[in-house]
Amino acid sequence: QWKNVGLGFKTPKEAVEGNYVDAKCPFTGKVSIRGRILRGVIKSTKMNKTCVVRRDYLHWVTKYQRYEKRHMNFAAHLSPAFPVVKVGDELVAGQFRPLSKTVRFN
Repeated sequence: QWKNVGLGFKTPKEAVEGNYVDAKCPFTGKVSIRGRILRGVIKSTKMNKTCVVRRDYLHWVTKYQRYEKRHMNFAAHLSPAFPVVKVGDELVAGQFRPLSKTVRFN
């Protein structure tokens, strides 16, 4: 059974037609997206159903009147609804309740 999560996200074809079991999937599980929606680039997919995403941003330094580059890594749950995901792909992740010690996005 799949559901529409809203917020402009389309339900992937794999979630509609597939028969995987993932309680932490926003399309087939019992968790909902709320809070922030972040965009980044996938840095690592070595964990099971989890990826590390890197966000690059600019920080204004008042003293020098310039920007400096900064980045932040965060862990995101990777649902089986997205079977082909590689390092370097761009990812949009929505915030969840904490799924584990480090994972708060899906």
